[in-house]
Amino acid sequence: MNKFINKLQIDLLKRHLSPFLFCFFTLMFLLLMQFLILHIDKLIGKDIPLLIIVELIITNLAYMVVLAAPMAVLVATLMAFGKFSELNELTALRASGINPMKIIRPVLIASVLLFIGLAWFSNNVLPEANQKARSLFIDIRLKKPGFDLKPNTFYDGIEGYTFLVERIDSETDSLYDITLFQKPENNRDRAYIVADKGLLVSKGEQALTLHLIQGTSLKFLATDRRNETMIERNRFDKHIMTLDLSDLSFMRSDPEDRNRSDRTMSSRAMIAVVDSLFTEIEEQRINMSENTMVYPEDKYTGRTSYFNPKKVLPDTLDYITSIESPYLVTNTFPKAEIQRIFVEESIRQMKEYRNKVESINANVEWRKKRIARYLVEIHKKLSIPFACVVFILFGAPVGIMTKRGNFGFAALISTVVLTFYWVSLIQGEKLADRLFITPLVGMWTFNVVLSLVGAYLIIHLTTDIRITKLFRNRD
Repeated sequence: MNKFINKLQIDLLKRHLSPFLFCFFTLMFLLLMQFLILHIDKLIGKDIPLLIIVELIITNLAYMVVLAAPMAVLVATLMAFGKFSELNELTALRASGINPMKIIRPVLIASVLLFIGLAWFSNNVLPEANQKARSLFIDIRLKKPGFDLKPNTFYDGIEGYTFLVERIDSETDSLYDITLFQKPENNRDRAYIVADKGLLVSKGEQALTLHLIQGTSLKFLATDRRNETMIERNRFDKHIMTLDLSDLSFMRSDPEDRNRSDRTMSSRAMIAVVDSLFTEIEEQRINMSENTMVYPEDKYTGRTSYFNPKKVLPDTLDYITSIESPYLVTNTFPKAEIQRIFVEESIRQMKEYRNKVESINANVEWRKKRIARYLVEIHKKLSIPFACVVFILFGAPVGIMTKRGNFGFAALISTVVLTFYWVSLIQGEKLADRLFITPLVGMWTFNVVLSLVGAYLIIHLTTDIRITKLFRNRD
């Protein structure tokens, strides 16, 4: 009997493998197409090397793996257990006295192993891949478009020059009716050049030679006298210019030189940042608790001279004695003018303190939101991989109960479940970032709910326990 169970368990695991791989690579393909559609406009027209584009795609495959694996698990589970139940193998299993939980257990153990591997991947590989992808995106965005000369259109892609060409022969790289404006940069004089014909000759990726034929040039030469320019006019049969294309080439930066965000950091690094932010918040609160007391002193401090009750006033004010005030401290001053100055200074300091409190509250709020973002990302590195376990708990009993192992039915149920899952995850992240809920609640609520539903369905299938029986009135 034990051998039969082991073979059955192995057979059921094998049934998961094919639909899992099919769904996984299908989802990877769809996510890759979505990525290319969103970013294709940033790659076209800039002469980006093919290897750079390939590396950009590979680095972005990391986050696709984390998203696709749990979804493939759900589809594979629904198909495998649905087919198992559809062929009445579950009925035969129960007739043999075997608890259905025994066939779910090895699949559940496999999902735990997948969760551990995916969590490690999400914490160690994904941040580095995101950092490289982010750095490549920045380099591509800063890359100037390639040399793209078009007829009857001004082109200023090469620094220091502006081109206008009436006609271009793409087969021979010949240009006709050329107008060229040369700016006074890099030890060059300002010039205006017109030619009947031109020929482009490449000198590697960093330079381009332009052969101008039959034309004239006007050079504006600077003289020793201020605000005076000498114009030199020349006619030429052939004039050769070398254009520097180094600014158009792709320059790659070191990803480690760029700052890291929450999605490019490991959990350990984010925990260190969170600890430092908590320390800063505590320092802000201590700073806020340091009050400035306003009360009279015997010593003259210079800045707070109104504290001195023996302050000498002008003759015009000295005769005005103090008045009785509802405020106890002001009654300690013998003269009304000192009382007035004291009250005004107290109000001023209270306004300063209020501004200080508002500033500290804003700083604390900003740090709390940063902490929430980091904690959300930490929980996300575990909650998304843990969905592999959750989808087994939910998918196994649902597949058994539906008794349908075809791809279409499994895809339909998966679409509904995954829609609710991703909506809850995205909305939970937004609410946690805005401090409406805790990161723990935002990232784990749907996992917990779906796990409870799956656990109930498994209990319903494997035991005689029914919740309705617990609420029945006993005779």
